[in-house]
Amino acid sequence: MGKKRDRLQIIHDILKAIQDKNNRIKPTHILYKSNLSHQMMEEYLEELMEKGFVVMNSDKTGKTYSLTQKGFDYLNKYKLIAEFADSFGLQ
Repeated sequence: MGKKRDRLQIIHDILKAIQDKNNRIKPTHILYKSNLSHQMMEEYLEELMEKGFVVMNSDKTGKTYSLTQKGFDYLNKYKLIAEFADSFGLQ
């Protein structure tokens, strides 16, 4: 069994899923890509919207989510930290 993900990893997975879909993704795809329950996904998305990492877009086809600049910044900094930890064999 793999190591349990921490909160920062889950946030990274959600933001990365949005980025990988050309910065416009439906909630169902976030659910599959981030491997969370529907309730947990909703809680994380709500927090990410409140803190300015993600915005929700609504139109006639439904709702989608996109990253803000703050969301992109998080992904870039997360990558730097992961590479730093890897360079010391800490991951």
